[in-house]
Amino acid sequence: MPEELDAETIAFAHRMFDLARGGSTAELSVHLQQGLPANLTNDKGDTLLILAAYHNHPSTVAVLLDHGADPARVNDRGQTALAAAVFRKNADSVRTLLAAGADPADGKPSAAETAEFFDLPEMATLLRGE
Repeated sequence: MPEELDAETIAFAHRMFDLARGGSTAELSVHLQQGLPANLTNDKGDTLLILAAYHNHPSTVAVLLDHGADPARVNDRGQTALAAAVFRKNADSVRTLLAAGADPADGKPSAAETAEFFDLPEMATLLRGE
């Protein structure tokens, strides 16, 4: 049986997710350098990377990737950071994720499917590398 986390640890994790959402790149980077797992996941399966991409913080996305965040990780709904960035029309985050090897076909819906479903031709063009 997994060990229960104490309130202080849970509060710290929530703060790290808030840093990713808010684009607090420098502060998050310090924690990553001190050993914070780059693939930390919340109770919905959202990683720090998914949250940073969804909230359009390309510099935070880049720092997380530099610290080993996996762009192929999916949340509990099958979404990737790339699909989140496409949905929010975050071109810089999309470019950063693609450069790190994110696959437009990963996830369900995938980033490519998201661009098609929401009629986002600019995002579809980026995903095709055009």
